[in-house]
Amino acid sequence: MPEIKNQTLDGSSILIKLINMSELHENPIPLLPAAEASVTLGISRDTLYAYVSRGLVRAVQDPEDARKSLYDRRDIDELLARKRRGRSRKDIAASTLHWGEPVLPSTITRIADGAFYYRGADAVALSQEARLEDIARRIARIPVAASRAAQKDFHPPRLPTPLGRMMQTMTDAAIGPPGQDGPAEAGRLLRQIALSAAGTDDPGPVAVHGILARAWSEDPRAPDILRRALVLCADHELNASAYATRVVASTGARLPACLLTGLAALSGPRHGGIIDIGRTWVRNAARTLAKGEPLTLPDDGDPPPGFGHPLYPNGDPRALELLEHCPPPSEWANLIDYLGTAHSLYPSLDISLITLERQLKLPRGGGFGLFAVGRTAGWLAHIFEQRRSGRLIRPRAFHSGET
Repeated sequence: MPEIKNQTLDGSSILIKLINMSELHENPIPLLPAAEASVTLGISRDTLYAYVSRGLVRAVQDPEDARKSLYDRRDIDELLARKRRGRSRKDIAASTLHWGEPVLPSTITRIADGAFYYRGADAVALSQEARLEDIARRIARIPVAASRAAQKDFHPPRLPTPLGRMMQTMTDAAIGPPGQDGPAEAGRLLRQIALSAAGTDDPGPVAVHGILARAWSEDPRAPDILRRALVLCADHELNASAYATRVVASTGARLPACLLTGLAALSGPRHGGIIDIGRTWVRNAARTLAKGEPLTLPDDGDPPPGFGHPLYPNGDPRALELLEHCPPPSEWANLIDYLGTAHSLYPSLDISLITLERQLKLPRGGGFGLFAVGRTAGWLAHIFEQRRSGRLIRPRAFHSGET
């Protein structure tokens, strides 16, 4: 195995490490080829592929043959354990609430084989050229007008943080006079959220990433990197904030109320709010390693904040892509290297947004603001998809007997 301790990683070497981890890890994640996975489960190849599409078995691209996939042995073992013990309806229902079985049909985003797709198109490939406006049209079928007239006399609230400004804007819209509530209004609200995050009046016919770049950074790389980040943040299947917006949309609530719910859910420390926690943890952990001191991981069994995404055991493709175009400082890169090689823990989107904050000198809260602006496109897609279903989301609870 190659010696990789104390290496300073640039973007390209991070890319290599996240892809070729079966060669680099001292304790690699157990992966099986399709034939062995099928035999182990006692199922056909077609059934195995169906399990992957349903989120029951995670799959990643074989680093030695891009035409093939490898399957996570841990998921296969869990399926075998379920078969042995059987499962009641109550157990199955409960498992859907925490990275369990898919519970809701959607055509927006698919996660499989270590990648994710917006309506059938690879999201990372789209991020090479597309703007957030393009993704909003693709996944939510909405136009995002860039003209000043489309915003009338809109001015962002005078609050100190992107989150505060975005939430105040949507609160004002939610309690204000009802307006049109269709695709054109959705596009207008997305741009208002971007203007609120940036804390600037409408600068004219500028794309969303241009609004943020002008307001937040003097780095010449900023417009392109922020554009890529917005596209990669746009949606990620049925995460907590997307589900929250769908629940509210299912009641018939107006668009601003639904988006306000998404922002509220995203702000929590187990969702987008982890960016603030991760920022502090990464700084302290990187300094600890630089001093040659032992690094202590969280003792609650959870991975460090911003590492170890459950849907991407071999690395989050969003982080991989953004860290390639905006490499972290050397101390942070060494931390990423150490966690990957020693603990099979790889950076998630949150760490890449923290890196963008640092390297592009974005204002505090910029990483979260970037996440929220991009994710607004996905929330709108989920809102309209839920409306088209015509169904109220109303789960049942089972009484546990506790008082």
